[in-house]
Amino acid sequence: MRYFSPAIASQTSMQVIIPQTPGPHPVIYQLHGLSDDASIWQRRTTIELHAERINAMVVMLEGGTSFYTDKADGTGRWEAHILESISLVDSTYRTRTDRQGRAIGGLSMGGYGALKIGLKHASRFGSIVSHSGAVDMVNRYREFLKDPYLASLVRSIYAAGVPASEDIFPLALAAAPLPQIAIDCGRDDFLLEDNRRLHAHLTRNRIAHRYQELPGSHSWEYWQDRLQASFDFHQACFAAKPA
Repeated sequence: MRYFSPAIASQTSMQVIIPQTPGPHPVIYQLHGLSDDASIWQRRTTIELHAERINAMVVMLEGGTSFYTDKADGTGRWEAHILESISLVDSTYRTRTDRQGRAIGGLSMGGYGALKIGLKHASRFGSIVSHSGAVDMVNRYREFLKDPYLASLVRSIYAAGVPASEDIFPLALAAAPLPQIAIDCGRDDFLLEDNRRLHAHLTRNRIAHRYQELPGSHSWEYWQDRLQASFDFHQACFAAKPA
């Protein structure tokens, strides 16, 4: 589906998987990583089969290299883009519009985006899944400054540093009502320590979540292997009675 996004002042597109059953359907918003685009989940995984298995819509949105953030340099309001795209989906398709029927997930940059948006806008989402997420963006910012391209990128997004409004750690403390959260990372992934720090923070503050470290690296083989469990997690949340 092609459409104009006021938030990024540009034509853009989304990939939509629609069940072949009458709606309204629950929806999973699946976010891509830094080097990819909205088409990557369908090109590299069996996501369509898992969507059919749980009878859910899946919407894959464009995030560019934005870390799903309204950029400090004014070149795009990418968090706003995700939120306005959700409104467009709800007005175009037969979707469940209750928070229990809406989920968000992603990998790497998209794992950060899913947690950040899902926690910041907790009244809109019943469940969040992060695979190999860049979840400690304060630490990532410092690491990115060591590379000229990445330093330019993060400065365009966050300016001089990551504010609390874009940091998952304080956002998790403030989220209400708290979505169901699942976080996983491969044991050979370069982001493993970032995920361990977030897990320790959530545990220390008694924030309910599921955390797993599993065999694998920052790779499509790992993310393909995680799809069944992540969609099962979302499906359980879709079926749960509202708190």
